[in-house]
Order: sequence, then C-alpha cells, then structure tokens
Amino acid sequence: MEHIEHIISQGQPLAYIIRAALVPERTTFLTPPEFKQQVGYVVYPAGGEIARHVHLPLQRQLVGTSEVLIVKQGRCEIDVYNDARELVATRELSTGDVMLMVGGGHGFRMLEPTVLLEVKQGPYTGLEEKERF
Repeated sequence: MEHIEHIISQGQPLAYIIRAALVPERTTFLTPPEFKQQVGYVVYPAGGEIARHVHLPLQRQLVGTSEVLIVKQGRCEIDVYNDARELVATRELSTGDVMLMVGGGHGFRMLEPTVLLEVKQGPYTGLEEKERF
C-alpha cells in the first residue's frame, strides 16, 4: 500500500511510517495480527454507527513496549535503530504523519516547534523503562 513505509533490519520490523496522505476507502489494518499493538483505519459511511459496547477484561501478557506517535503539529526527524543500536534509517515526519515503533530504538530532532501525540501501553512507570544510548 502506498504512503506506508516499513523499516526493517535483518528481518526484524522496527517501525512503520504512515503518511498523512493515506486515507483508505475501506477499513484497513496496517499491522499484522501478531503485533502487540494494532494500528488501522476504520472507515464508516455518513450515518454509520459504532454500537454501544464495553471491552471485556481480557488478560494479555506483553513483552516490551511499542508506541505510536502522531505528529499533530510541526516537523521532526526520527532516527530508527536496530537492537544492536546501529542507525538503520532517518526519516522526516510532518503534521498528520504517524509512526508506529515496534522494535529497536529511536530518537527525534525537532525541525520546528512540534507537538507529538504519543500512545503506548500503560501503566507508564517513568524513565526506568528506558535505556538511553
């Protein structure tokens, strides 16, 4: 699918970049079902509804933390690293772009004032979850 880039190192997925220009005509999930976090577009026609519901208390066991960043405003560069902390890719992100990080490491440089919306599994325990390099 165009407007989606998969960043992979030695067969290991590290990140998905989903460009703002992607607006699918039908419901489309962009991640494989085995990922610990699912990202997709759910498309409804005018007048469509989502029926009332609650989510059942399904217990899941996850290892690691994946995160989604949505550029709400501004521009930045992201460096994507593999598990050996080697730089694999540098990409520019702009308003409306989405980045799903599923492996390796990453770092950002802001090219202009930038607002990022971050979504990840919780609870967040603080900086002890991260190892800087």
